[in-house]
Amino acid sequence: MMFRERFQATMAHHDPDRPPLDLGCTSLTGLAPGVQGRLMAVLGLAKDGPRDHNHVAESLLAWSGSDFRGVGGVLTLRGTLARTVSPTENIDCWGVRRKLLGGYWEIVESPLKGASINDLEAFPWPDPELDDGLLASLRAEARRLAEETPYVVVAEHPVFGILELACWMCGYDEVLTRLALEPDFVHAFFRRYFTIQMRVIEQYYEAVGEYADLTMSGDDFGTQSGPLMSPAMFREFIAPYFSERITRTKALGPRYYWHHSCGSIARLLEDIIACGVDILNPIQTSAVDMAPAALKEAAGDRLTFWGAIDVQDLLRNATPSEVAACVHETIATLGRDGGYVVAPAHNIQDDVPPENIVAMIEAARN
Repeated sequence: MMFRERFQATMAHHDPDRPPLDLGCTSLTGLAPGVQGRLMAVLGLAKDGPRDHNHVAESLLAWSGSDFRGVGGVLTLRGTLARTVSPTENIDCWGVRRKLLGGYWEIVESPLKGASINDLEAFPWPDPELDDGLLASLRAEARRLAEETPYVVVAEHPVFGILELACWMCGYDEVLTRLALEPDFVHAFFRRYFTIQMRVIEQYYEAVGEYADLTMSGDDFGTQSGPLMSPAMFREFIAPYFSERITRTKALGPRYYWHHSCGSIARLLEDIIACGVDILNPIQTSAVDMAPAALKEAAGDRLTFWGAIDVQDLLRNATPSEVAACVHETIATLGRDGGYVVAPAHNIQDDVPPENIVAMIEAARN
């Protein structure tokens, strides 16, 4: 089977020749620079050469047999707040201040912590109108991938999730407390940001939607031990905005909607499906209630699962033969009657031995 044929069989819950593979094709299944370099050295691949939109070497994507190629990404909007403080500190267009710590930009200041509803109205929100030149460039790249390559085209999500941005701008503790004590504030924030979300996706998917086979989104709804909120709260606070965004996105082109949520979200599964999600990522098997067999039994006829190869423990600490055995078991479970894409359960970090990545890919291909 060719890449797109294999993906369509998987989405139709038919058995393909092998499950589709994703190593480094999206911003949430990528490889850290150090492990990428070591993997290329092990494989004897030159470190120069073309890179994809996430700075992953095209030679690595080709070696792995990855079925996907991506376009786009979360867009930086025009506004008055963004600035560089120093080489290791910046403020983004939402006013969130971050420092570079351990290779990641960590939040150190939330601009709306302690805010009132009036403060939301007075806040200098960024402008959702996108540059015509940017949109033309994204459209050209999406068209190139669709017409000049055999790969499945993935449109990266152009906006942050509605819950995660609230937590970044107001603080996790405040948002989770206000869900229970100040619901009017939460809805006021969500409505304000939702207006921006919808204007951005209107322009973005008008540019790339006709060429994309699927689109991504991301918003973490879970912790290691359970969801961040009850199913009832999810239905009240998240589902109305999430489902409308998904409906409009699909109307603008992409057939399938891929959503990323870390953590234990088994209790939210039915609500996530009801919102219109077709593909669930990353399948964090180390979290409570996220065993592949239980997920397949609960929703395997309605969802495609993408990920599930653990990056917290398995890829870091197992032997190559143990990695291969886990991949085979996961394919047998989640890939029964299609509906599974083999991928790491998040970005692969620099502490993963390259030999384990080779074992994962070879097990999936074989």
